[in-house]
Amino acid sequence: MIEWFLEHISTSGKWAVLSRGYRRKSSGFIQVIPELNAEEVGDEPLQISKKFPLNIVAVDRNRQWGIEQLEQQFSPSHILLDDAYQHRKVKASMYILLTAFNDLYIDDWYLPTGNLRDHKKEANRADMIIVTKCPLNLSHEGQEAIRKRLKPLPRQELLFCGFEYGKEIYGLQGSENLKGLGEEIVLVTGIANPEPLLHYLKAQGIRFTHRQFPDHHFFTDKEYDELRSYSMILTTEKDFTRMDGKVPNAFYLPVKHVFLGNGKETIIKAIKNL
Repeated sequence: MIEWFLEHISTSGKWAVLSRGYRRKSSGFIQVIPELNAEEVGDEPLQISKKFPLNIVAVDRNRQWGIEQLEQQFSPSHILLDDAYQHRKVKASMYILLTAFNDLYIDDWYLPTGNLRDHKKEANRADMIIVTKCPLNLSHEGQEAIRKRLKPLPRQELLFCGFEYGKEIYGLQGSENLKGLGEEIVLVTGIANPEPLLHYLKAQGIRFTHRQFPDHHFFTDKEYDELRSYSMILTTEKDFTRMDGKVPNAFYLPVKHVFLGNGKETIIKAIKNL
């Protein structure tokens, strides 16, 4: 979602991104540049920096300090905070709550039993609630059924979006057409929920064997040797970023959010009115 904002809205000003840099092996405030590696700054911030080199990307577990550093060093017009809804010490101009279509926050529970990092009642703080990972053909009736379950406040926007996968896969060796893959490939994932990707590949008739790793997994030398032994590996962009060019036979399948209805226009209007 951070990438969606940078692609569609950041042309209106000098935008910065501040992330914790989950599982990085460094500490403190670091400006993320494409030349760094995922172990230094985290895989997602590094991916964003590589894709949007004109934007400012930084990591800091202390969001207050990170914001101060960004303002002092770069004077950005906007700062996007990744995964910071629960940080009470930061007062944002706009709060966006993401909740997955198949795992709505009202059905979830708190860490460590579930995935919630904040009390369910705090959803009332959101200016906008976005239901992610929806089927792209989700009907108006289906959207209304979710609206009735979430019960957004009159002032809250409720939007819906889903994943759209690319037709081409990309790697160090160039690009290939996904439909042109004849042989069985090895799919490598180190993400929280690979199910949408698995369903998509099966629907496309792609034959694959799945090697699943934990989210944000840093591969060992032994695992790198194993991955390089396969003729072709397909992975996610986040995993590809974390591999850092060490698996020359790896390709990634890009994915992006697509909003249903007038969701895109609603977000752009809301940002302009900040």
